[in-house]
Amino acid sequence: MYDGIHIKPAFEIPEIEKLYGGSFTGGNSVHLLWKNGELFKAIFDYIAGAERFVCLEFYIFRNDETGIELAELLKKKAAEGVCIYILYDHFGSFGTPRKFWAELKKAGINVRASHPFKWTAPLHYVHRDHKKLILIDGEKAFTGGLNIANEYRGYYFKRHKEAWRDTGIMLEGPIAGTLLNEFKKSWLLWGGKPLEAEVKSEESELLTSNLAIGLPVLSIFASSSRGRRRLRRLLYYSINHARKSIFLTTAYFTPSRRMINILSGAVKRGAAVRLLLPLKSDVLAADYAGKASFTELLKAGVQIYNYKDRILHAKTAVFDGCWSIIGSANLDFQSLRWNDEGNVGILDKKFGQKMIDVFEEDIKSSARIELEEWIKRNFCEKIKERFFALFRRRL
Repeated sequence: MYDGIHIKPAFEIPEIEKLYGGSFTGGNSVHLLWKNGELFKAIFDYIAGAERFVCLEFYIFRNDETGIELAELLKKKAAEGVCIYILYDHFGSFGTPRKFWAELKKAGINVRASHPFKWTAPLHYVHRDHKKLILIDGEKAFTGGLNIANEYRGYYFKRHKEAWRDTGIMLEGPIAGTLLNEFKKSWLLWGGKPLEAEVKSEESELLTSNLAIGLPVLSIFASSSRGRRRLRRLLYYSINHARKSIFLTTAYFTPSRRMINILSGAVKRGAAVRLLLPLKSDVLAADYAGKASFTELLKAGVQIYNYKDRILHAKTAVFDGCWSIIGSANLDFQSLRWNDEGNVGILDKKFGQKMIDVFEEDIKSSARIELEEWIKRNFCEKIKERFFALFRRRL
């Protein structure tokens, strides 16, 4: 954002709302959670304090130590009279046994699976619910890149491994009610009965009275082809309108031709474009497919960094230090064309600076890819990149 008197800011609420077709929710407090296990600690602590209801929507909910510990806590809360709702993706949680879900249901927990496999429509299995969302009492919400599994928490029985590098966010305020409505839509879509979960009227009145105090947050949830088009439109708009800087962190990067062109165009306009990707990926095919675009991006002036410490799983974007997007969507075809995704956008300079500070901290544990060295890489690596790039629309 330029500070010049006669220059209109690149990002303003009316323009973003008009472009996206949705409204910001004001009056929220936002807490960035990204290091030392603070995200899962906050999740467990706040669920333990839930009084009325807890809603969870996850791509992966595994029956490992982390999943079992959370399941036991949810059973305990259900026994206390708290209404619990779990929506998990059938593909993402494929390895979680039926017995695990059956025990949760037996404890009085409401459980549904999204996008179940159907022999009558096997190709529909490419669509997945990749959202990560926790709602507590209509007051607090968690979202980001995490899933319910050991690698995201850094908990390994008899093994010492660090958690994957991820970014989450805790939101308090009216946005929790907005996200609750998003959850309700998904819950009903996959056969769930109407939720016994509402924001209390007195809470709603109190939150409304504080709208001018907190931050404006935009719910960027995509659960349909139309929703994904809106998500892509907002992403392209943000890149095209950034004047000074674009900081992108993503776990999976398989850019379309349009994405390559607009990132290159941003550099030509004078914006610094920095892309942070994992050095080691848990999906090698997608990793190779993304690398096929590096030479063109590096020649255009895009700065590309590989995060070295751990597997990078965060999905964040900061434009001109004031417009931030955090959530579950990667910069790949699977997220932007096929998945149901959940993100939030925060328009605030101070929060944007916090996001930049995190990015700069990650850069300290990263290596920048230089064009001259990249061109000299092994010929076999280039062949792999070209091969997997052929299938990038399905990775």
